[in-house]
Amino acid sequence: MIDIGLSKLALIGVVALVVIGPERLPKVARMAGTLFGRAQRYINDVKSEVSREIELDELRKMQKDVEQAASDVSGSIHKSMSDTEASLNDAWNGGDGAAAGESAASGASTWSRTPSADMLSIKAKAFRRKKLARTTAVPSWYKHQSGRKTRVISASARVAKYRPIGAGKSAGFF
Repeated sequence: MIDIGLSKLALIGVVALVVIGPERLPKVARMAGTLFGRAQRYINDVKSEVSREIELDELRKMQKDVEQAASDVSGSIHKSMSDTEASLNDAWNGGDGAAAGESAASGASTWSRTPSADMLSIKAKAFRRKKLARTTAVPSWYKHQSGRKTRVISASARVAKYRPIGAGKSAGFF
């Protein structure tokens, strides 16, 4: 960097005062400061844009790596599932190699059964009941308020409130 000390700045100021003159020196100094600020902002913008591009390239590379890893995992899962399905079909058919090819077509429907119609209807009814409970016309403030105590009283106040009429006049504990 440029090594400018206080004595060098004073020398530059004196030369500028002599060359430019005392009337125009404030205007020139103001313009020089403005240009210097613009130059700094421009350099900072260029630096941030370059760093943003570098980060973007790194993110693209990382995205490609993740996609490739995901496709590798997906392929290995599909391969292991098809191997497992083939071995299960072979075991189900009694180890017959010729029958394994025939059952491979029907094996997909055997292993991917959906729940029975009764279970689906029960789940659908429960879902509708829950949805109806959430979306009824009853205001939410009433839902939150109903069933709650509106005023909480202390235990001694509750005993005094619900004490039988004749029991209040008895002698003390001792």
